[in-house]
Amino acid sequence: MKVKRDNIAEYILWLWQMEDYLRAFPQQAEASQELHELNGMMHREGIVERGHLQLAQNALDEVEGLHRELLNEDAMYRAAVMRLQPSLNLLKAKTDRPTMSDIEACFLLLYQIILLRLQKKEISPETAQVQQQATQLLQFLSRAYRDTDISK
Repeated sequence: MKVKRDNIAEYILWLWQMEDYLRAFPQQAEASQELHELNGMMHREGIVERGHLQLAQNALDEVEGLHRELLNEDAMYRAAVMRLQPSLNLLKAKTDRPTMSDIEACFLLLYQIILLRLQKKEISPETAQVQQQATQLLQFLSRAYRDTDISK
């Protein structure tokens, strides 16, 4: 299984992808031990049709905690979040969960872009710019996560 310590943002996005993959192709659950284990977790947690594994939610919660710490401690990080805020607010307003956190909205944005690319759909230059900002923010968080005791 992907190691969340190495890049927690990539780990969360990978888990979301595997959840959707197993929903679309349940017969592939036996293709590897990893998929078999994830499929079993999805069944035990009752998220076969929708939702996210507790594993993914726990990782997201860890990133959220680190995000809150950095907002208080790092002026450059805080400025990056503020630059992204209008786009995140717009994205959240278009979902069925407008009160989701900014970090979850970043993950949602990147995941939706992954899905669009898989469908060979183009994204607008504006969306590409927001994607770049969200990616940079999550890269910063992933590096900070890797350097903390949380990841161990």
